[in-house]
Amino acid sequence: MALPAQEVPQTGDCLGEQAVISEMAMTMAFSCQQVPENCLASFKLILVGDLGSGKTTFVKRHLTGEFERCYEPTIGVEVHTLDFFTNCGQIRFFCWDTAGQEKFRARPDDYYYRHGHCAIIMFDVTSTWTYENVRTWYRDLRRVCGNIPIVLCGNKAEVKERAVKPNQVTFHKKKNIQYYEISAKRNHNLEKPVLYLARKLTGNPNLHFVESPALAPPEVMVDIEKQKKNEAAEIAAAAVQPLPDWGDDELSDS
Repeated sequence: MALPAQEVPQTGDCLGEQAVISEMAMTMAFSCQQVPENCLASFKLILVGDLGSGKTTFVKRHLTGEFERCYEPTIGVEVHTLDFFTNCGQIRFFCWDTAGQEKFRARPDDYYYRHGHCAIIMFDVTSTWTYENVRTWYRDLRRVCGNIPIVLCGNKAEVKERAVKPNQVTFHKKKNIQYYEISAKRNHNLEKPVLYLARKLTGNPNLHFVESPALAPPEVMVDIEKQKKNEAAEIAAAAVQPLPDWGDDELSDS
């Protein structure tokens, strides 16, 4: 499954010279995206979230994404190649790691969202602000990409003193999208978002990885039993916490 070519705007485009420059930069990024002959499918994965939510760390844990990388500062995006080997064959994701700064959210036509096949929205469970901004990232993705598969990821799940409690994460339920708590620092659940997207995109719920993704060693070793106890205690404590006062209007797509 080849990625579609970008449309280059005409000279008279109302977006002007800046749009042409951005479109040229996008074309350069696409030129880095080569698909091996034996690849079952390839997809453009858009990775969004506020600055500091852990997007780049998430990608860099998948070491295969570091072998082929392009960076174009004009559009504020890094394109990483992530290869996964499944029981149905090799699947390649071109992961577009977008800048988290506000200034990159409202670019004309959202160039780096175009032709996206799927997306991951990441927030930091230690930062309420990054979770509140999830609805903005979601709205922009839906506006440009339509009904593509989206996974919501709460990163830094290893932190005990978290600002966003488990029972406060409700956005995915309202929008009927998949949610995973992950830890890029401890390699916890890192393969689950990608596997979910691969199954949705191929239409094969039985697809699975035949080789574990090549992850960098975790920065901190995990005591599984201790982690389970901490999570149980955290959930019990969170049960008495009030939910965010978000009305339906605040969570609308428009």
